[in-house]
Amino acid sequence: MGADTEMLVFGGSASRRLTQRICAYIGIEPGKNETKRFPDGNIFVRILENVRGRRVYLVQSIAFPPNDSFVELLFWIDAFKRASADTVTALIPYFSYAKGDKKDQPRVSIRARVCADAIQAAGVDRVVCMDLHAAQLQGFFRVPVDDLYAMPLLCERARRYVQDDLVVVSPDPGFVRKARAFASRLNAATAIADETPSAAAGGAQVMEIIGDVKGKRALIVDDFTATGATLVDVAEELVRHGASEVYVAISHGAVNQDAVDRIEASPIKKVLVTDSVETQPAKLTRKFDIVSVAPLLGEAIKRIHNHESLSVLFNA
Repeated sequence: MGADTEMLVFGGSASRRLTQRICAYIGIEPGKNETKRFPDGNIFVRILENVRGRRVYLVQSIAFPPNDSFVELLFWIDAFKRASADTVTALIPYFSYAKGDKKDQPRVSIRARVCADAIQAAGVDRVVCMDLHAAQLQGFFRVPVDDLYAMPLLCERARRYVQDDLVVVSPDPGFVRKARAFASRLNAATAIADETPSAAAGGAQVMEIIGDVKGKRALIVDDFTATGATLVDVAEELVRHGASEVYVAISHGAVNQDAVDRIEASPIKKVLVTDSVETQPAKLTRKFDIVSVAPLLGEAIKRIHNHESLSVLFNA
């Protein structure tokens, strides 16, 4: 593989299975390492092979538990730099703190900026993420940041379930631009779910569906879900508006048991979700169809390693 002879791909404890899939795609063995947690809660990381002069790629989602996953990420970066790795690229498939991208209330932390500063202070050379909740997070770093899209993989899987009479639904006005990208790729119409105050309902939020969904298969798209509440509310409203079937495609499934139970009891027929999060405290049911992003991240690693453009990944 040319330059790939110097490549080493390691997985943190939050992304072991995804790392295995990425390495299988590339055609290499995962790097040897270990993570330990001491009785007092301290995290200990150790590299079990020589990385001196090597270009290292670390895969670690910031997920359940997010604080432990984040601190472990910092320790890995520091360990690789102290072991004289040539470069360290952090692949963070799910960056949960990306939601804290602004000061939207008095006296609160801009958590994403604090995380970005800490990751850089640890010595990272490049960061690769996927479907950041707030794209402007890329500007919080002074090192290169690539924000990849799971949309092509999710659309490919969605064609197994929804081909004709399809409408792509944004769960709120803020996701419309990305929903239209899904719709364009799937040759589908677009609708929007919007909650607005209603005087008739005593000022309560009332959901409206903007667009024609009657008799159509609806595909709700979003970047992540934690509680599943919004997805279920939108799905129920789509059914009330005459949608024949409701499906969901999301990039990150940061769900607990309550969320899984809520989705299981809903009119949603199938939830397409990537394997960016693998440490959920709940077991996913048959309603969840897992789409691996290993080919996307593996191709990104290969292209970064061989000094090739990543732009083709955004047009795949």
